[in-house]
Amino acid sequence: MTARRPRVKICGITRQSDAALAVASGADAIGFIFWPRSPRAIDVAAAGEIQASLPPFVTRVGVFVDASPDDVATTVRVAGLDVVQLHGDEPASAYADVGARLMKVSTLSGAGAVERVAEWPSTVMPLIDASDPERRGGTGRTADWTQAARLSRLRPIVLAGGLTAASVAAAIATVRPWAIDVSSGVEESPGIKSPTRMREFFAALAAATEREEV
Repeated sequence: MTARRPRVKICGITRQSDAALAVASGADAIGFIFWPRSPRAIDVAAAGEIQASLPPFVTRVGVFVDASPDDVATTVRVAGLDVVQLHGDEPASAYADVGARLMKVSTLSGAGAVERVAEWPSTVMPLIDASDPERRGGTGRTADWTQAARLSRLRPIVLAGGLTAASVAAAIATVRPWAIDVSSGVEESPGIKSPTRMREFFAALAAATEREEV
C-alpha cells in the first residue's frame, strides 16, 4: 500500500490555460492572488471567469495581504472562492465571517512559534512559508522544514516555499504535510506557468509518493 499523496495547490494563476493545465496535471486547488503588489496579481472579475471554468471538486483559493474583512468577503462572493489565504499580519479571527474557510501563513520564526501555531483554532489551516515581509511569498525561498515537521506532527499543515520537482520528495519525507503549495517552482515567469515544469513536478510528486510505504 502506498502513502497518501499530499493535496496540491498551484498558486499565482493568472490565465485560464494555466488553470486547466494545473487541473489536468493533478492539482487539487487553484490559487488567485488579490494583493496588488504581487507580480502574480489578478483582478476579481478575471479570477471569477477562470474559477467558473474549473471542475466542481477543485478548491478555489484567494490570497490576501492585510485586506479589510469587507473587501475579502466581497471578493469571496464575486470570485467564487472556497478558501481565503491570509498572507499578511492580519489576525485570522477578524475574517471568521467572510464566507470561506481560512488558511493563515506562518514562518514559524521565533521561540515558541510551533507551540503557538499548534494552538490555532481547527477552523484555521496553517500554511508554512519562508519569511519575506516585502514579497509575501512566491520567492522560491525554502521554508523551515525542521520547524514545519514539528508542527506537522501536531496538526495538519500546508507547506509552501521553494518547492520544485527537485525538492518535493525531500520536503514530503521531512515534513509530512497535509498539502503543498507551489507557485514559482512551476513557472516560466511570475504568473506564467510552464507545462514542462508542471509535468516534472507532478511526476516527481508521484514517484516520491510511491516510494513512501505506509
